Amino acid sequence: MKVASRVISRALYESAKDLFPIIVVIAVFQLVVLRQPLPDIGRLLMGVLLVLVGLTLFVRGLHMALFPLGEELAYSFVRRGNLALLLLFSFALGFGTTVAEPALIAVADEAAMIAATGGIIEDSPDARTSYALGLRLVVAFSVGVALLIGVIRIVKGWPVQYLIMGGYAGVVVMTGFAPPEIIGIAYDSGGVTTSTVTVPLVAALGVGLASSIKGRDPMVDGFGLIAFASLTPMMFVMAYGMWV
Repeated sequence: MKVASRVISRALYESAKDLFPIIVVIAVFQLVVLRQPLPDIGRLLMGVLLVLVGLTLFVRGLHMALFPLGEELAYSFVRRGNLALLLLFSFALGFGTTVAEPALIAVADEAAMIAATGGIIEDSPDARTSYALGLRLVVAFSVGVALLIGVIRIVKGWPVQYLIMGGYAGVVVMTGFAPPEIIGIAYDSGGVTTSTVTVPLVAALGVGLASSIKGRDPMVDGFGLIAFASLTPMMFVMAYGMWV
């Protein structure tokens, strides 16, 4: 019981330390720069407490479940020695985690609303739902492809920097041809995909895969999958914009 209390106290302390700078910045700007009182102090304090507890539980859950699970799955697929099955799993993992990403859902819904307001699509619930779903599926598909490329890179031992540079060169070229309305959404899609659901499993998969393959260094080869997951949505969403 005492050990559990110490672990929980330590986790709460670490989360509070991470949140403290954000709270200070907001309070200083609200009270000193804007010179306005904080509205509804009781509600704000309750919200901060909920964020503190939620962040603590989330981080603890990552270390207890998602990171070990991702690494164990990578070990299991390497032991089977079936590359096709590993690639299928990687694509499914990238697609499944991204399509359920809360940040992507929020951005897709906002993009659909703005597109309807701007006359790009019909201003109706069905049109907005279809647009948002299409955007989410495109981004999820692109992350699945990103994990395919990333896993092949780890297996083959290709340097990550050349693939990343080539990918961003492609993004720059596509930016010149994509409709202006879709460019900002494409860039934001690259960021929101690497959020709370996707990052832990993707990072664990890369590290576990590199650790279980002879001749691969987890520090050199295990990381980089998240960079692919951020890069490919920009290209795919711009292509989606040009097609639609």
